[in-house]
Amino acid sequence: MDFVRPVEAVIPGVQGRVLAVLAETTAELNLRTIARLSGVSVAQASRVLPGLVELGLVDRRETPPSSLFRLVPEHIAAGPLVALARGRDGVIEEMGRVAAVLPVVPVSVIAFGSFARGEADTESDIDAVFIRPVGVDESDEAWADSVEQWRSQIRRASGNPVEVFEIGSEEIGARLRSGRPVWRDIHREGVVVYGRALSELEEIHDG
Repeated sequence: MDFVRPVEAVIPGVQGRVLAVLAETTAELNLRTIARLSGVSVAQASRVLPGLVELGLVDRRETPPSSLFRLVPEHIAAGPLVALARGRDGVIEEMGRVAAVLPVVPVSVIAFGSFARGEADTESDIDAVFIRPVGVDESDEAWADSVEQWRSQIRRASGNPVEVFEIGSEEIGARLRSGRPVWRDIHREGVVVYGRALSELEEIHDG
């Protein structure tokens, strides 16, 4: 999935760009504003909007000398369109939901990298740290199956490759405090999608 331009990825062209703008706000916008935010010309936007109004997906209100447009929230297509525009949020919710029902539940799951920063596109991996509970070894079959189950389900939900980095709960505090580049980035930009917050994890000490 292209999480930077999710609507345009599914609905290509001018129509997708215009719908992406309208899906991101409940405000009424005039033609020039829609064109500017969409990155298309006024002429292109003016050719697309009448068709969307005819479908009932977009409202048009005359305010001479201009017209104002907005997405109709009650329209059957509006909900899926808004959900698509907020696809990253939907995947984050799915990450947490799936983690909570795994056979071996992790202490925390932290998304990091381009997905956490909101910069992931169709070429991007989704990177995550899985923190093992105390007493669970990395070679534990039930744990390995749980990690793979999560990876597979998030791959299906997002369409992106998913890379999981595992670490024991007894190690995570020291790693987050280490200042090493990858852990510094995780500490600064990581998004906890399930489990204990980064501030709590940082306080964990060996033993």
